[in-house]
Amino acid sequence: MSKTGYLFPSSRLGRWRLALLVIVFAVLAYINREQCYFMLTRSPALVGYALYSPREGDVVFQSLPHADLVDAIEGVTHSPWSHCGVVLRNDRGNWVVIEAIGNVHETPLLLWIFRGRGGHFAAYRLDEKYLPLVPQFKKDLLAFTGYPYDFDYDMSKPQSVYCSDLVFLAFEQAAGEKMGKPERLGDLDWKPYQNFIRVEANGKLPLDRLIITPVSLTRAPQLHQVYY
Repeated sequence: MSKTGYLFPSSRLGRWRLALLVIVFAVLAYINREQCYFMLTRSPALVGYALYSPREGDVVFQSLPHADLVDAIEGVTHSPWSHCGVVLRNDRGNWVVIEAIGNVHETPLLLWIFRGRGGHFAAYRLDEKYLPLVPQFKKDLLAFTGYPYDFDYDMSKPQSVYCSDLVFLAFEQAAGEKMGKPERLGDLDWKPYQNFIRVEANGKLPLDRLIITPVSLTRAPQLHQVYY
C-alpha cells in the first residue's frame, strides 16, 4: 500500500492524536517559531506516532542511525531496515516495543520511533487467523527479557539473540511456524562488507551461517503492512 493510503488514521484514537498534533504545531508556531522548527525537524516521528494505530503483536521496522554495523546490515540485505521489534502493551497499559538492542528489553513506542533515522518506520500486522496466538507470542517474547545481544548472528546460540532472531524464535515457539526465511550469509551481498564481517567474526567469513534478517520478516506470509 502506498504512503497516501495512510494519510489519515483509521481509529478514533489515532484521529484524536493527529488533531492534537496539528494543534500543538499551531500553538508553537504562534508562540515560539524556534520551538516550532525544533518540532518540525522531528515531524516524521511525531506524524508517524499520530497516524499509526498500534495493535499487540505488530512487528515494526526502522533504520537505525548510521554506523558500520547498521550500514553492513542494510547493505548486505539491500534493505532500509536494520532493526525491528514487536509492539506490546506493558503492565501499565502503555505501548512499548520489545526489542533486542544491547539486550532484550522494552522501549516506549514513541521513543522507539524517535530513535529511527529520520523518524521513519514501518509496521506489519499479523493476519487475523493468528490473533488468538498473540497472548502466547507476547509471553514467549517477554521470556527473552534480559538476553544479551548476539553479535555473532548465530541462530543456533540459545543464550543470546539479535533483533529479527528474537521475533523469529518467539513466533516459532508460539505458532509452530517460521516467520520469514533464514538465509545463508553467502547468498546475500556480503562481498562489499567482507572486511567488516571478518573483524566481527574474528577473521573468519561465516558464509554458511543461517541468519534471519529484518527484511526477510517483512516478506513473511503471516504479516501484512499497515503503516509506512
